[in-house]
Amino acid sequence: MKFKINRDHFSNGLAQVLNVVGSKAAMPILSNVLIEAEKDHISLTTTNLDLGIRCKIKAEVKEGGSVTLPVKRLATIVRELPNVDVAFDSSASHQVKIASGGSNFRIMGLGAEEFPKLPDSGDDKAFTLEQGELATMLSNVSYAQSTDETRYILNGVYFNFKDGKLALVATDGRRLALVSKEMAVSSANTGAIILPAKTVAELLRLLGKGEKLKIAFNERRAAFQIDTGKDSSGLTDSIFLFSKVVEGNYPNYQQVIPKETHQRIKLERELFLQCVHRAALVTSEKSNSVKIKLTANLLEITASSPDFGESHESMAISYSGPDLQVAFNPQFVMDPLRALTKDEVFFELKDEVSPGVFKTLESFVCVIMPVRLS
Repeated sequence: MKFKINRDHFSNGLAQVLNVVGSKAAMPILSNVLIEAEKDHISLTTTNLDLGIRCKIKAEVKEGGSVTLPVKRLATIVRELPNVDVAFDSSASHQVKIASGGSNFRIMGLGAEEFPKLPDSGDDKAFTLEQGELATMLSNVSYAQSTDETRYILNGVYFNFKDGKLALVATDGRRLALVSKEMAVSSANTGAIILPAKTVAELLRLLGKGEKLKIAFNERRAAFQIDTGKDSSGLTDSIFLFSKVVEGNYPNYQQVIPKETHQRIKLERELFLQCVHRAALVTSEKSNSVKIKLTANLLEITASSPDFGESHESMAISYSGPDLQVAFNPQFVMDPLRALTKDEVFFELKDEVSPGVFKTLESFVCVIMPVRLS
């Protein structure tokens, strides 16, 4: 196979697929990228068997064909080439010559026939979404995913398409974030999947290159077809992301969300975030909590640790309910505030042993468990 390609386009394409590589030990070919040349483009594919990704880049193809090369090393070489024009030539013995300006490289590859095939989505349920909207929704919940390997069901984001809406949920057992949007969901298309954390991270990285994306899934896997815009440096067509899903039943998240509101306060998101952030500067691993105290028209945030000392922040709010004091892990308070973009949020509290709830005027809810006040 032979083709000519723009260095920056090639480098950009490799950057899209670089993150999804398998461990060397299991199957050496998993640390390679599959390069396939046809007509006026080349396809780049990588997989680690749980996750696969493929993108296409404009190229001047003289002879079609395919080969696999070590993706990390190749990406480094292509990035460093001296000239923007790159000639790529692969022989029958999977040796590849790359020439650019005064640079010539010869790289040993592996045959493409050993490379695992990516699945094709046949009888799957399919939806089309706006990229920007899905990116925002994922950012709103993904921080609440569990990182505890023993609770693998929670190591991801739950997508639930039903009752005329899409809900995304993430929880680690101590906090839960939920965001939903209305969309047409036919009864035949109703369904839910748990998307693994690694796939969520890849999606967040890829979204925002174009307008729309298509998601197709069944109970074993999900496929995303992500449109790329016109000018996205050399990319043509769509980027495809294929992922296994976490198999099992997601816990009933509705029962965690408090049904009634007790004390509700309106907060300026950025201001509250800065106050909690400053108050938390004195916390330590052993004493990792901030106390939130409500009195008439005043919210006070305090923290202390025997090692460092204490902090006290106060902000004026409109509040006329009973005096209240409740403690939270500061990270759990800051994560949703950082993820949101709207200026105002509502914070609902009941007492020191009940969870705190963040809400926005959109359909966003984040429930956080309190820390026991000693």
